Amino acid sequence: MSHENRTPAGEKAGVPKRIFAPASADAKTARETVATPQTEDPSYRLAFQDDEFLLREDLRPVRFQLELLKTQLTLDEADIGSTFVMYGSARIPEPDRVPIMMAAAKTPEQQAVAEKLASNAKYYDEARQLARLASQVGRDAEGKKQFVVCSGGGPSIMEAANRGARDVGADTIGLNIVLPHEQAPNPYVTPHLSLRFHYFALRKMHFLLHARAVAVFPGGFGTFDEFFELLTLVQTGKTRPLPILLFGREFWETVVNWQALADYGVISAKDLDLFRYVDTAEEAWDVVREWYGMDASA
Repeated sequence: MSHENRTPAGEKAGVPKRIFAPASADAKTARETVATPQTEDPSYRLAFQDDEFLLREDLRPVRFQLELLKTQLTLDEADIGSTFVMYGSARIPEPDRVPIMMAAAKTPEQQAVAEKLASNAKYYDEARQLARLASQVGRDAEGKKQFVVCSGGGPSIMEAANRGARDVGADTIGLNIVLPHEQAPNPYVTPHLSLRFHYFALRKMHFLLHARAVAVFPGGFGTFDEFFELLTLVQTGKTRPLPILLFGREFWETVVNWQALADYGVISAKDLDLFRYVDTAEEAWDVVREWYGMDASA
């Protein structure tokens, strides 16, 4: 009994990897459907091509899964083994821009705020230098990239982190988020590692899934949110301890009375050891190297 060769053109003979058409092929066919009253109705759309369907309130669990999965697959395909996460303000200026910011401050109140922001401008350079140091760690034995710099993908401290990685030719991640006001990722994020989120919760989860060190620079509500969630996860044992590096002792001890939290008994005295104060990128990197027993050359 003869059998017709059904191997598609361009595909090697043998056992095929699949016998069903890929979703991309059906999606292309679906877009070319002849227009009739039936095919024009939303009910006829393929589910994964139907934005109205995917954005329904009861599809939120599916959107959670998609947002979790897309980032994970992207990082896996880029051979990301671990990340060095850097949190910090979107408002602290690059040192070179301090004079411009000061000149724009007209009222005494604006000038006072500008002076405070200017006093923290040095951390732009420290974040950039720390990113340079972390980004020079090579791949591990499995070919995975280690301590890949990851930021929120925005301006200021986030920009400095991504910029430092780019200074030494390394890949760097930006986890951006949709906000009511228009924004774009900073230009130093590696394009194929520039990811955008709808859900803050999923974004924060991805900040920490691969994190093996976290640097926290002076910042506002967003920085506090991310930092305190990390502290809570370590405090409660949901994640193993890792280097948490707090830049700017004066800032942090002014805005948070850590000792009072312990004195009131709402945290334990030992919880104050969850993080380390550092002043420079070199000091921070030394803490990370010592934590993981890395060579001094790393």
